[in-house]
Amino acid sequence: MDKLTRRRFLQMSSALGIGAGLGQTLVSGQTAAGAAAHEAKEQCMRLGMVTYNMGKDMDCPRLIGFCKEVGLEGVELRTTHAHGVELELSKAQRTEVRKMFEDSGIVIAGLGSVYEYHSKDPEEVREHVEGSKAYAQLAADVGAPGIKVRPNRLFSDEDPDITCERIGKAMGEVARFAADLGVEVRMEVHGGGGSADPANIRKMILAADHPNALVCWNSNTGEQDAQGSIKTNFDLLKDWIALVHITDIGIYQYPWQELFDLLKGINYRGFCLAEIQYNEQPERFMKYYRTLFDLYTGRYKYPQA
Repeated sequence: MDKLTRRRFLQMSSALGIGAGLGQTLVSGQTAAGAAAHEAKEQCMRLGMVTYNMGKDMDCPRLIGFCKEVGLEGVELRTTHAHGVELELSKAQRTEVRKMFEDSGIVIAGLGSVYEYHSKDPEEVREHVEGSKAYAQLAADVGAPGIKVRPNRLFSDEDPDITCERIGKAMGEVARFAADLGVEVRMEVHGGGGSADPANIRKMILAADHPNALVCWNSNTGEQDAQGSIKTNFDLLKDWIALVHITDIGIYQYPWQELFDLLKGINYRGFCLAEIQYNEQPERFMKYYRTLFDLYTGRYKYPQA
């Protein structure tokens, strides 16, 4: 197992409480069949959701209940939403949030920030870097294994390589800081003017020059080549993918089966998070979504284990 994979596994294990808990369960008499089922589950991609937008009005107890009802394993808490997991939380409140999720079995898959590093104004970039560091501390305190940051644009009057380098160097500083907390920094493939181009995201990650500078694949339209494949763009970033956002997998708008096959090809075991618009029947809708995800990824089984 390479160093980066080992580091990411240990971070996730620590955040989820897998290591010690699994060992204690085995000692207490877990059956071989149960252990095998657990291991098989840990080797699969996991389905969760982003609070943007389906869960934007749900507080933490409601999010936990919703995830349990529809079969989701985790949630990315995007800033400004009703869950209230924000920098203003006291130490005691952060501990309470962490315990609430750990006791529920629903994972905080990450914290979704809107910190971005593209600005030409050094003071603005510095403000976002320091905010990102504080957000990484929040993630560590509530038990989230990573934070999401983003580029938001490139400029028509500036060489894209210069902007990408500025973004990457800022991210690298955050990645070094967050690594000491055991928190991943995931750059969302996001933004206008070319900042969502995987080739430019790759430049940013290389400029960050740190193994904790990782990528959130965002399933953007326009990543397909003339044949409708995303493989060329996926291959540009596959070594850094630590989180995946997916949208409406029930619509022919993206090569979903190819995406899941490519993720299997890199042995991706992290979260695929549904970033879905609000629906008037959210529970019903997400149960269908869960079934589609299981069919795409080869996890479908009836009855469920």
